[in-house]
Amino acid sequence: MSNFSLTLRDSATMLRRDFRHSLRNLTMTLSGLLTPIVMMLLFVYIFGGAIGASLHGGSYVNYVAPAIILMTVGSGCATTAINLCMDMNEGIITRFRTMAIARASVLTGQVLGSLIRTIITIVLIVGVALLIGFRPTTSPVAWIKALGVVTLFTFAITWMGVVFGMIGKTPAGANSLSLIFQLLLPFTSSAFVSPDSMPVGVRWFAQYQPFTPVIDTLRGLLLGTPIGNSAILAVAWCVVLALVGYLWARAVYNRYSIR
Repeated sequence: MSNFSLTLRDSATMLRRDFRHSLRNLTMTLSGLLTPIVMMLLFVYIFGGAIGASLHGGSYVNYVAPAIILMTVGSGCATTAINLCMDMNEGIITRFRTMAIARASVLTGQVLGSLIRTIITIVLIVGVALLIGFRPTTSPVAWIKALGVVTLFTFAITWMGVVFGMIGKTPAGANSLSLIFQLLLPFTSSAFVSPDSMPVGVRWFAQYQPFTPVIDTLRGLLLGTPIGNSAILAVAWCVVLALVGYLWARAVYNRYSIR
């Protein structure tokens, strides 16, 4: 077998291992699923009346649903970080290094597992959003494009979660680092309110951070709102985050392997 075939085989093995961990750690798996749902219900039914008034008659659930979809990606990032940090602390990564498996498969299996889990969760989130009034006005082609954007963003953020899992000293520390993509960036973006309503400094940050163009692109694809150059910025941010996350994760993993 070629090296590529061996890497694929070993990555599939690590992917199966990741799924089994998800089934065994049902509390963490359910938490990653329920957190975005609770956030969506909270903003639609508790805060939606006040915040949605600024939309001048627009449906707030339509405005916030694409943002919750991307917050689900942040929850998946936290799960990946915690799982990998636990593996690092328990010494299983060290054991993998003594086995005849492709080195890249250890991280690749984590990324693929997180990507699949997050996409499944997003499908469930969309289902709940439709039940509470989310009404996308889009074509099947636009749905496919939206899925592509979400998948690309998930892939990028997952690699950052891998980094957080390896540099975090404890699972709590890894989870704290992942809050950057789970809470900090989503709440300082166009997720829940328009950046135009923010103070100047915060508005500038909201306009130029990664979540805003991705959310605006997703809204445009699902609801027909103007996209402008958001799609280009969204893809650019995804490529940059994925590349930085991959190179950073590989460097940390190789440094860990030497120790």
